[in-house]
Amino acid sequence: MVVSASKQKRMAAKAAKAAKKDDTKEVEKSMKQLKLEAVKSTDRSATGVLTSNFQGRDIHIDSFTLSFHGRMLIENASVMLNYGNRYGLLGDNGCGKSTFLRSIAENDIELPPHMDTYLLSEEAEPTDLDPVEYVVQAARAEYARLEKELEDMLASEDGGDNPLLDDIYERMDQMDASTFEPRAAELLHGLGFDKERMKAPTKSLSGGWRMRVALAQCLFRRPTVLLLDDPTNHLDLQSVVYLEEYLKTYTRILVIVSHSQDFLNNVCTDIIHITPKRRLVNYGGNYDAFVRTKQENEVNQMKAYDKQQEEIAHIKKFIASAGTYSNLVRQAKSKQKIIDKMEAAGLIEKVEADRKIKFRFPETTRLPPPVLSFSDVTFSYDGDVKHALYRKVEAAVDMDSRIALIGPNGTGKSTLLKLMSGELDPTEGRVQRHTQLKLAKYSQHSNDQLNPNLSPIDHMRAKFPQVSTDIDFWRQQLGRFGLSGNHQTNEIHTLSDGLKSRLVFAEIAQEAPGIILFDEPTNGLAPEAIDGLADAINEFNGGVVLVSHDFRLISQVAKELWLCENRRIVKFTDSIAKYKESLRKQVTI
Repeated sequence: MVVSASKQKRMAAKAAKAAKKDDTKEVEKSMKQLKLEAVKSTDRSATGVLTSNFQGRDIHIDSFTLSFHGRMLIENASVMLNYGNRYGLLGDNGCGKSTFLRSIAENDIELPPHMDTYLLSEEAEPTDLDPVEYVVQAARAEYARLEKELEDMLASEDGGDNPLLDDIYERMDQMDASTFEPRAAELLHGLGFDKERMKAPTKSLSGGWRMRVALAQCLFRRPTVLLLDDPTNHLDLQSVVYLEEYLKTYTRILVIVSHSQDFLNNVCTDIIHITPKRRLVNYGGNYDAFVRTKQENEVNQMKAYDKQQEEIAHIKKFIASAGTYSNLVRQAKSKQKIIDKMEAAGLIEKVEADRKIKFRFPETTRLPPPVLSFSDVTFSYDGDVKHALYRKVEAAVDMDSRIALIGPNGTGKSTLLKLMSGELDPTEGRVQRHTQLKLAKYSQHSNDQLNPNLSPIDHMRAKFPQVSTDIDFWRQQLGRFGLSGNHQTNEIHTLSDGLKSRLVFAEIAQEAPGIILFDEPTNGLAPEAIDGLADAINEFNGGVVLVSHDFRLISQVAKELWLCENRRIVKFTDSIAKYKESLRKQVTI
């Protein structure tokens, strides 16, 4: 679809304003942005009717239909987002969750002006501002916007009776301009920033840390509709716990896409499910309640379906046996009318069982220990042992290992995986690998290394020509990792992050490794896909070392917890649940 009229007006007004200042560059930038928005919007098409009260704080949209790149994602559905509720948005990878969030955020179905939306989708810009200044700058702009909205409302006819006044006053009181700096610093600290990193300009921060700044910014603003797409992706376990506790206090409209069942259980009051039949179904309660209710509904639906089918079969049998006897023919016609009425009212649908996502990593040759060992390893990025991230580490990984690395951000969990894989060499000491060991690694950036212009089939054929170039062979291999149908032949850049991750898992399977290193493998995966990954890890006969912020995945697969802290690695003897509880006790909101 084309860009909405309201959005065109806003962009055009910005360009005109720049023109008055004779700022040619600003004009070009604004018009370029308008063209870019138009291109993006042609990829996505949405229709629907806003039926909620125009001065209310709920969002109700009827007959909502959404497509992307010509593929139907949601069809003739009802969108119901009620003020004060925290929604988890669920559905299989590629079903349109991220596209749905962007459609709401970009006003494809125009919302009332007072319904401000914010979608966390981009990291903070690289600027000379430090993280606190960056967050406060946005807070001041939002406070000024609310002041202007309040001023305009009071100046309008009957403005003093507007039911939205109380909401604006409440938001301004909650923001409390006099405490911007200390509260911004507290929020950033909860998301993992230490004092040194808080003083660094955002242009010096990595993309992951700038994403945390953007997250802090949107949490501080507290928009009417906050849309979060996998907000835990760049967080460590400690920051995930803080975010859980913070979002529990969110009193407006919150919609979250998250791969973590644990996170959804602790944050959400409601679940919205995008079904395989492209519908939106609302469920009250958290993720566990959704699973129970869905199963109960499906059992009841199948009972009703079976009963109706038996009734129809019985009627049809009577009609077939009626023959030509006049009295029976009249009864047969009457019975046929019963079936016609059932069909006109809509027959009960048969429940389609959820497609179980099952991955498999091939069996590997067992190697005797030591398979991978650290002997007196010290590592420093600048080579100076005074700045060592690790000191004198003694550790070993073998073919039976199921190890999860835990600890605060910045303690070197990803660095440890790089030392294991050979991407980094120790400053002192030795990392020894068995001569026949094959290592494979999934990193947070593996998805970015895929060729976006190839299809998954062509990508695999190009990467593993020695295995096969046969299309049907690769269809079968990709199908084992939940990539089927058009997902196999569409260009990779059109796939969701979760589907790209599955493609990388398929790559790893072809490498037939003895030990697999996983660095945040759950980013973008649907909860059901994570369960499939957990099953694959548990069935794999090689070793696994895992870094993840998903508490549930760790609880499913880890036999050992290695705590990375104070330049050392020590075994954590309690469960991951106990570790999470210890983190929760440290949180203050």
